[in-house]
Amino acid sequence: MSEVGRIIVILGISLIVIGGVVMLLGRAGLPLGRLPGDIVYKGKNTIFYFPLATSILLSLVLSVVMYLIGRFRQ
Repeated sequence: MSEVGRIIVILGISLIVIGGVVMLLGRAGLPLGRLPGDIVYKGKNTIFYFPLATSILLSLVLSVVMYLIGRFRQ
């Protein structure tokens, strides 16, 4: 049971760190969420927002980070 607790604590700490990084990037003027290619549809009473370009960019960055972590662990 201690392994489950350890995993939950690690996930919580990593979420706090990721949230802090996102907040700092927002204040630094990085336009995450407002990149060209993000889809925004504004109707009369609704707004549909799909961050396509932001999702692709984050996926690429996380893929490179995970590749590097896996490469250095061996």
